[in-house]
Amino acid sequence: MTTDLGPGDYPLSVNRQDLLRTPTGKPLSALTMDAVVAGEITAEDLRIAPETLQLQATLAESVHRRQLAQNLRRAAELTAVPDAEVLAMYNALRPRASSRDQLITIAENLESKYHAPVCGALVREAAEVYERRDLLAREEDR
Repeated sequence: MTTDLGPGDYPLSVNRQDLLRTPTGKPLSALTMDAVVAGEITAEDLRIAPETLQLQATLAESVHRRQLAQNLRRAAELTAVPDAEVLAMYNALRPRASSRDQLITIAENLESKYHAPVCGALVREAAEVYERRDLLAREEDR
């Protein structure tokens, strides 16, 4: 994957279409109405590929949008996590929804099972912040 992207490459779908592929490996140019009608395009082809999100992160960094780049890197990692688990994590991250141990378990699962260290670090940070701000689940909240 190239890291030589800059503001002139945005939007990738116009200026660097050669870099974009579906999660199944099809080039972006293969996503046509004729291909849909012929049954050559599946729902998986319409999802965003983690590589595309990483490219978008590189573009964001090139214009000094570091927070956006981090968000895109987390999104790239989350493409490997089943939707139901993403929703469960989202609910677990609500204030007072989880204990510190539960959040650390989520972080460890992200890091080990899904190879998502950026997401894992965010959940660990949330556990620390929730603890400092008294936002962890209490016994009476469970």
